[in-house]
Amino acid sequence: MTRAQKPNGRRSGGSALMRTSSPVLVGRHEQLAALRAAVPARPAVVMVEGEAGVGKSRLVRELLTTDLGTTLVLIGNCQPVGEPFPYGAVLEALRAASGPLAGRRPKLSPVVGVVGPLLPEIAEYLPSPPAPTGDPRTERHRLFRGLRELLGALGPVLLVVEDLHWADSGSRQLLRFLMGDPPPNLSIVVTYRREDVPGGMPLGTAYRPPTGITSVVLRLAPLDVGEVRALTAAILGEDVVSAEFAAKLRERTAGIPFVVEETLRALRNPAGAVHADSTTARRLLEAVEVPVLLRDAMAERLAALPVTATRLAQAAAVLGAPAPADLLGEVAAIGEQRVHAALTHALEGQVLHEVDTGRYGFRHALAQQAVYDTLSGPDRQQLHDRAIEALRSVEPRPLMQLAEHSHRAGRTAAWLAYGEAAADHATEIGDAGAATALLRRLLAEPTVPAGDVDRLAVKLGQVAHLGIDQIDPTTTLERLLVDRRLSTSARGEVRLYRGLLLIRQASGAEEGRSEIEMAIADLAERPDLAAKGTSVLGQPFTGMTPLADFGLWLDRTTHYRETTEDPELRLSLLANELGSRLHTGDPKVLGMLDDLPTTAGTPGELRQLARVHCNLADAGTSSGHFQLADEMLRSGLRYAAESGAPFVASTGQVTRTRLDWLTGRWDGLAERAVRLLDEYRDLFPNSSELSLILGSLAMARGEWGEAISYLTETGAFTPEEAITPVAIAGCAALAMTALAQDDIVRACVDADRGVLILRSKGVWAWSPELGPAAVATFLAAGRELDAESFVDAMADGIADLDVPMSVAALARCRGLLAEARGDLDTAVAHYRDSIDRYERLPAPYYAALVAEREAMCLLESDGEKAADALSTLIDTFDTLGATRDAARCRHLLRGAGGAKPSRRGRRGYGNELSPREQEVARLLAAGQTNREIADVLFLSSRTVEQHAARVLRKLGVSSRAELQGEDL
Repeated sequence: MTRAQKPNGRRSGGSALMRTSSPVLVGRHEQLAALRAAVPARPAVVMVEGEAGVGKSRLVRELLTTDLGTTLVLIGNCQPVGEPFPYGAVLEALRAASGPLAGRRPKLSPVVGVVGPLLPEIAEYLPSPPAPTGDPRTERHRLFRGLRELLGALGPVLLVVEDLHWADSGSRQLLRFLMGDPPPNLSIVVTYRREDVPGGMPLGTAYRPPTGITSVVLRLAPLDVGEVRALTAAILGEDVVSAEFAAKLRERTAGIPFVVEETLRALRNPAGAVHADSTTARRLLEAVEVPVLLRDAMAERLAALPVTATRLAQAAAVLGAPAPADLLGEVAAIGEQRVHAALTHALEGQVLHEVDTGRYGFRHALAQQAVYDTLSGPDRQQLHDRAIEALRSVEPRPLMQLAEHSHRAGRTAAWLAYGEAAADHATEIGDAGAATALLRRLLAEPTVPAGDVDRLAVKLGQVAHLGIDQIDPTTTLERLLVDRRLSTSARGEVRLYRGLLLIRQASGAEEGRSEIEMAIADLAERPDLAAKGTSVLGQPFTGMTPLADFGLWLDRTTHYRETTEDPELRLSLLANELGSRLHTGDPKVLGMLDDLPTTAGTPGELRQLARVHCNLADAGTSSGHFQLADEMLRSGLRYAAESGAPFVASTGQVTRTRLDWLTGRWDGLAERAVRLLDEYRDLFPNSSELSLILGSLAMARGEWGEAISYLTETGAFTPEEAITPVAIAGCAALAMTALAQDDIVRACVDADRGVLILRSKGVWAWSPELGPAAVATFLAAGRELDAESFVDAMADGIADLDVPMSVAALARCRGLLAEARGDLDTAVAHYRDSIDRYERLPAPYYAALVAEREAMCLLESDGEKAADALSTLIDTFDTLGATRDAARCRHLLRGAGGAKPSRRGRRGYGNELSPREQEVARLLAAGQTNREIADVLFLSSRTVEQHAARVLRKLGVSSRAELQGEDL
């Protein structure tokens, strides 16, 4: 073969068309190997993450060129201008199942019949649809079950869902259902851009694969200079590409493969350019405006097309989503006879692509935007007008698309009508995020009439209150309060909802309460809304306002609840009232629970019932009614999911993590809490409580820096803006962290601050964490009178309350006082009482901490019993994952003359880390010094030094710096 003739048929320096992409995969060999290994290991879930143009789809295409045997490949695509039609991506994929169904004729249960009406292409192979239940929740669950069974009956299946970031909420819920429990024959591969995913969570909420399935997350990064060089050589068929050109190309394209390809295509003589020196390379590449969404590259392609093909491509760019040929022709105003030829030219020119059978669009969103940018203003408006006319006849009406086209065409009235209808539909199907985004855009339009502003503003407040998107709606509502178009009555509603949103944000509690108070004054004609505001002001959780000041609001809430005839409002008020009263230890609450309704007549009532149960779960967790909390959580989270209440679900999930911390279910808890914290960072009630849990877990492991970092986010230093019980518990944990490091002065500062908050609020039901921490700190500082005073006040404060957790903590405090006075028999009696109460809750970690104190009191009088107790506690703490506490008990046991044998017996670990080395490795990764690790594990510095050396050797790293930040 001569050098002039290249394998791809183009001549060096000639004008023949170059490849549109690389014939070989560059820079993704590890990811492709992982993908090829994971997919056959069914059931399997693979998530491919990366920014636009980075090569996610190319990686999947490479997988599909692999010999997959008899595996049935089903492919679904999510679209950027999709309608909020649930399950669309998965249903699209299943259209290809007709052949396998016809060949296999599997025996399917009647529930699969629900799929038939949604997929007429395969309905003939499915059972007849069962009779409708009339309950949307049941219908959805039946559909999910039916789709899962259908997939499970098709033999080996690979389900690919591309661009999950554009998925409707229904598809995300269905995929989460399938990925959480896939049938054994199924492998699922999804691709997505994290930056375009709502909340950064591709499935709408935190996802953790179950045990027993293959799970892989592949993150694709841009190419480095060497990989860009290899990609350029592969695309052009050139043997040599200069390092200077590759470096400049990498600089101009950020190493995104798609942009590299388009830049090379835009160059007039790419084959010559790649041999250029750095100066020439810079000049050539700067002439191509690739960063402006490939405008020049796509303009060049369009210029090579006939006029009708260009118009068809521009129509596709305006539509924004893959469309059939007839719709493209209608928008482009091309006759039926000419559409086929125009489409063929657009496809051959690599401008349009067949995205799936019979639907055409762009290979990449950047390409679509580039073609759109070639249109002049009048041409864009004309095409959007035609799109509106064409889409009006589509059933069901694509409201999202109609709204977008109306907006871009400058049809304000139509934009308002379609946008509001789309927002209403999104609200109906539980997609609060899409609804709030639409309503915010509508309200930003200055030409919207005043009457419409009133209605839209109130809707925004209502929908935002249900969702977890809090910051942007709050800002929009704030602007509306000074909008002259807003009426006085609507202003009161807007102010109420803004106040409700502010309370959920960091540093927003006081402003939120103030807004709600002002709103109530403006809502004289809306007693139902005034009642909602009143019930929120009756919740004592925020700020430093004393409990006594909440009583009036709480009594008013009770009055509203007892007199209203609106069942949804009654449940809403009941949720706030019962939660508040149980949180503060009201002994009458448990007796009221027998009258709670177990069913709801409307979705709104079901959402409020979810709030009732989740609020009671939170209060039960705080006060020590753990069994009640667990039961209420199960039902509350179920109701929240069925009624589409994401904010309620978020609070329930956080309560579950707190309950798991208290009840000793720590396995995987830290990872789960971190994921939730990432998802709910802007919801301060959630983020502060998650920070408390993560800080407490780090404290139990002896990771002081991490503990303090999390605990400072609990509101402990800004109680006036905090969720008060969380801030008090945060002060307690900070004091115990300081005390563990023998920093008594700092411990006193934290304990005193917590005591001040508690006394100011007057809610002694919130003392279970602070009580033992404050008493231990005061005794360590020689402040016995302060300790006695606190214990007396705590005893008086909880005397008439139903707070099992605080009662257990009070017995612990009394034990600490008696031990400090040298009255060990009395101390043991109090400790035993406390242990029994903690175990009944159950709160195993706190019970173990008290049992340790009991053992220390028994050392002199019954050393053998004390040693046995310490030995048992080592196992308890190790099982929980409380590394620091287990190490302390080992140290105490050694000091008492005992030794804790290994439960497995001594053995050699070879190149594996021993349990002690794992502890050292984790602390090294956290950045702790040998001395700090020695303090945490109660070892000598010399022993830690030896362990550290073995850790570095076994992990194959040369320095501890390489370990820092690693998840060990």
